[in-house]
Amino acid sequence: MEAFAVFAAAGVVTAALMPLASLLSRRVGAIAIPSDRKVHAEPTPELGGLAMLAGVLAAFGVAWRLDRFGPIFDAPTVPIGVIVAATLVYLVGGIDDVREISAPAKTAGTVLSGSILNFAGVSILLFRFPGVGLIDLSPDWAALITVVWVVGMCQAINLIDGLDGLAAGIVGIAAFALYLFADQLADPSTAQLPADNIAPLVAIATAGACVGFLPFNFHPASVFMGDGGALLLGLLMATASIAVAGNSTADSSSQTFFFFAPLFIPIVILGVPIFDTVFAILRRARSRSGVTEADKGHLHHRLMDLGHGQRRSVAILWTWTALLSGLVLYPVYTESDDGALPIGIAALALVLYTILHPRARVERRARKASAPPAE
Repeated sequence: MEAFAVFAAAGVVTAALMPLASLLSRRVGAIAIPSDRKVHAEPTPELGGLAMLAGVLAAFGVAWRLDRFGPIFDAPTVPIGVIVAATLVYLVGGIDDVREISAPAKTAGTVLSGSILNFAGVSILLFRFPGVGLIDLSPDWAALITVVWVVGMCQAINLIDGLDGLAAGIVGIAAFALYLFADQLADPSTAQLPADNIAPLVAIATAGACVGFLPFNFHPASVFMGDGGALLLGLLMATASIAVAGNSTADSSSQTFFFFAPLFIPIVILGVPIFDTVFAILRRARSRSGVTEADKGHLHHRLMDLGHGQRRSVAILWTWTALLSGLVLYPVYTESDDGALPIGIAALALVLYTILHPRARVERRARKASAPPAE
């Protein structure tokens, strides 16, 4: 119930402030204008991420007064660091929404936000390799890998934010899965994560903010999260994944299978945006275009090229995120590794649906068009 209170605080505050964020967007000129590389048809406010930031801050305020999350605030360095880093990264993206800034400047702001997290104590300290065991990273390597992970996650969420409701839905599902994972490991019966680990709080607050935002963002969207919101969600997911996966010394077992590699958990759960980012980098490198140069070759664009509309394309990518999350959560909650088969069957069915459905629809229309009129 205490976790639900944090979730609800984030969602309610985000939803309540969304009209104000939309109004502010119009006042300052933060409007997404339709173009050839964008799929929306109407000018749309894009400071929705500001309401999401307020929702996350409200969730932290509620958690501060709850016994479940109290140990996190006993030494406030980590939560303060997360709040400062989240606010800074939103400001970087929010300024870009109002008045476009260069890609190097945005990257520098994201690097600074990741550095703040590292200095506050949210850092990848441990790696586990099969056959090698647990490896403690030196402070320099820990800082470097932490910042790189933050920058990569921010870029991944920013790139996947191309259809109404897509980024918010994927991050909402992934954040809730990370919360369930972290909460299970923090259970007193296992105590594989300490009570003051911030991962469950960040994950459930992020999920709540996404749920509060989605009614305004699902197609047809009345407001976008903008670069500020996308960078914010990327930093929050990086924070949760670092806290839950880069600081545990848990022994490998069926329940902690994914601790073989500390960042394996978010790589699986966030497989859709991560794959899309890697594919975009390779695609642009092959065409000798800039890494930050926008194009229409992302996963959601390709689904629409197959004949899926916005809502169906979003639903397909949401389902992929849910299946990947289930792949992680099944062994954690059942202490069994036999969940891969049903999840694999569901994934195969989704692939067949994705490929065959639009073709079947086109063929039906073609047959109807060519059929002789009834007498």
